Amino acid sequence: MAGNRPERGQPAPGRGVSTRTAFIPGPRLAGWVERFAASHGDLEMEDHDDGVRLAAADGATALLQAPWPDDGRPGRGSGLVERLASLASQPRTVGLLLVRRGGYGVAVASEGSILAAKTGSKYVQSRSAAGGQSQQRFARRRANQADAMVEAVAEQARLVFAAQTFEYILPGGDRALADDVLALPALKPWAGLPRLAYLDVPDPRAAVVKKAAADACAVRVSVTDPPGR
Repeated sequence: MAGNRPERGQPAPGRGVSTRTAFIPGPRLAGWVERFAASHGDLEMEDHDDGVRLAAADGATALLQAPWPDDGRPGRGSGLVERLASLASQPRTVGLLLVRRGGYGVAVASEGSILAAKTGSKYVQSRSAAGGQSQQRFARRRANQADAMVEAVAEQARLVFAAQTFEYILPGGDRALADDVLALPALKPWAGLPRLAYLDVPDPRAAVVKKAAADACAVRVSVTDPPGR
């Protein structure tokens, strides 16, 4: 019966869905949307508070999100995708703070390119399954390692950030560690800057930071496959 069918872009009841995320530079966004339509059928397009939503004929959906708010500088174009691509292509500058237990990377990026960066290794031990006093000693040692890492990363970030001018902070990696770093007095001059959507990254080696700098200035695309795939 027609009344039992899911709406376009909605998964069928009781079926799992698969979602993946990609980062598409503004100049390539129109081509990506064309390929998405070619693979999934005619598109319905709507502007929402969280981004531009695409719903395809086969049930696939995509959420396109700008890397930053328009802040009074909206993108130009006749359609939603064109304006979003234009917004993402604006030459804005972002400070990246990427932290995980295995290391850190701080950088300043504009138009997908790194202007300044620093990476390093500051290892924090994984959790232990041991119990009793041994577990308590391990927890104290791990906490001390994390505190030392947070302070060291904050100082490196201060040195990188102080030499550049940028509009936004983009945290990534381990959310709790990154938040702890940003809360330290060393980064107070940048505490009031707007924070962009969190970036999920592995241990921030140089190649990871380079990719993160490009992703920071690209459209975040979250694709949900049609039911049954």
